[in-house]
Amino acid sequence: MEAVYTQGIWMAESLQRKTRIYEKNWLIATHFGDPKAAFLLVFPFTYFISRRTGVAVLWVAAISEWLNLVFKWMLFGERPFWWIGESHLFVNDSPNVHQVSATCETGPGSPSGHAMVTAAVWWVAASSLWSFLYSRTHSVLLAAIPYLFYVVLLVVVGLSRIFILAHFPHQVIAGVIIGFILGIVLSRRVPEGRLLMFCSGGLLLSALLLHAGLQQIGINLSWSIALAKKWCKHAEWIRLDTVPFSSLCRDCGALLGLGLAQYWKPGGWSLPWASRALCLALSSMGLYHVNRLPLPIHPEVLFYCLFFVKFVIVPQMVMVFVPGLVHFFTRKKKD
Repeated sequence: MEAVYTQGIWMAESLQRKTRIYEKNWLIATHFGDPKAAFLLVFPFTYFISRRTGVAVLWVAAISEWLNLVFKWMLFGERPFWWIGESHLFVNDSPNVHQVSATCETGPGSPSGHAMVTAAVWWVAASSLWSFLYSRTHSVLLAAIPYLFYVVLLVVVGLSRIFILAHFPHQVIAGVIIGFILGIVLSRRVPEGRLLMFCSGGLLLSALLLHAGLQQIGINLSWSIALAKKWCKHAEWIRLDTVPFSSLCRDCGALLGLGLAQYWKPGGWSLPWASRALCLALSSMGLYHVNRLPLPIHPEVLFYCLFFVKFVIVPQMVMVFVPGLVHFFTRKKKD
């Protein structure tokens, strides 16, 4: 793999050299491709356009990120920002690359979670929009626009991950392919209600058992955290929400919240388009503040528990609290 990794480093150097003036744009792209964005941005946006699509987006986001975690535990992928130093191959010919604030992720690198979750989630959104446009216009060219956006998005997000030294090119490509397949397969049938609660518990338990089993046979799953701390340029760039267990808490919390939301209000609220737009605006503001809530990082168990609760709240706010509030006030106004 050394040859593959080395070529990836030189590609990252070339990309940084040629596009350094667009560094802020690359950072925006990588944040937009963050799996967290699927829960906090794509889910509410699609939900208030099409309830079924929104629910499918959240389901696909959670399962694809959980599978990405499992793959990373099994594949032990390196990340460019630490491999440059650990490989000792660049002592005399050091690549002219630099780290940024989003570089220092702590999980293993293969496959790319940003690419995998983005490919899965946006396939659901793009295919749903294609069906809508084609049913209204009967124009294949017009209906193909969402797929064109999908391809461009994957390319931009993938290149941004290479630019910031978070992933090698082959890790990005693997993430895109796996995510594309998951988007097609997982969106065909989405569980509902109590089954989602069982899925949440099942994913959490199975991940913990896998982690314990791998530890039992002598595999240290914290190896990537140690390397990230060792080679990150600034210690403050190491964030606890990039640790693999944070992803697990986000996925299981979101599925539990989705199941509870469907249990509290089966079928959701029936709202006109103006009310949906208001719900989207209020939900976006609410999720922005929920996401910005500071969580204590010590002890780590408390952080993970609160992180889990934070993402249990996300579907509740989008599907129950905000629509219920808007429905209540618009109904009273009509009376």
